[in-house]
Amino acid sequence: MAFDTREARKTCFDHGLIPNIPENPRNRKQTKRGRKRLFNAEVYQGRFCAERTFAWVDKFKRLLIRFERYDACFLGAHYIAFTMINLRHVLAKKSKVAYPPPTTPQER
Repeated sequence: MAFDTREARKTCFDHGLIPNIPENPRNRKQTKRGRKRLFNAEVYQGRFCAERTFAWVDKFKRLLIRFERYDACFLGAHYIAFTMINLRHVLAKKSKVAYPPPTTPQER
C-alpha cells in the first residue's frame, strides 16, 4: 500500500504498465469519483509471494552482496538458501501438529 499515490500510478502508466496496487482508504479525505481503479487480488497474491521470497533470500548476506566469482557457485549458494528456507517452514509446520493426548492408561 506504500505505492498508492497518483505519482506512482502515473509513472506505471507512462511506462506502459498497468498498476495492480490496492487502494489505501487512509489516503483519501473524500470518496473518489469516477471509475474504480483496477485491482486483481489473485495477481497481487502471486506478486506478494514472489516479493516475500526475495525478502527471505535477502536475509542471506552471501546472496545480498555477491562475493562469488563464478556463476555456478552463486547459483549453488541460492540453492542452499532455498533449501534452508523450505526446511525452516517444513520443520515449523511439523512442530505445530498437535497429537491428541491418550485417554486411557492402556494407550499411554
